[in-house]
Amino acid sequence: MTKTKKTEFRPNDFVVYPAHGVGKIMSIEEQEIAGLRLELFVISFEKDKMTLRVPTNKATEIGMRGLSSPDIVTKALETLKGKAKVKRAMWSRRAQEYEQKINSGDLLSIAEVVRDLHRNDDQREQSYSERQLYEAALERLTREVAAVSGTDEAGAAKQVDEVLVSRAA
Repeated sequence: MTKTKKTEFRPNDFVVYPAHGVGKIMSIEEQEIAGLRLELFVISFEKDKMTLRVPTNKATEIGMRGLSSPDIVTKALETLKGKAKVKRAMWSRRAQEYEQKINSGDLLSIAEVVRDLHRNDDQREQSYSERQLYEAALERLTREVAAVSGTDEAGAAKQVDEVLVSRAA
């Protein structure tokens, strides 16, 4: 690994870890693990009360990335305005695809899941697993929108909700 790859992220940077969403790098520390000295990013996920240690040389390989640019957030919000694209495949297959999109860490894919699983008050009830996937995707989307726009999560949730409601109108 080149040095440039390692120093891509710094303490106090917000990053997106594919399986957990937005976290903040608290520090970069060295630890000895199984006889090897490793340099690790210490990432805190405040909402989940979780701390994750990621080897600096594996960070980009596993998909860890910086926050999306404001234009990607705008594209994601535009994606929410689109018509839901629900495939006719069995639910288990679709659920698997949604799960993969959520865990990809790609904001546009997450926005697609939110768009496809969003239900208006006048539509049929969601199943438990549908609601779980929807809420997971919505939370990831909201956290990243909040981090990029510099607002709190409540403000970002309101912004996302307004886009979803405007679509229904």
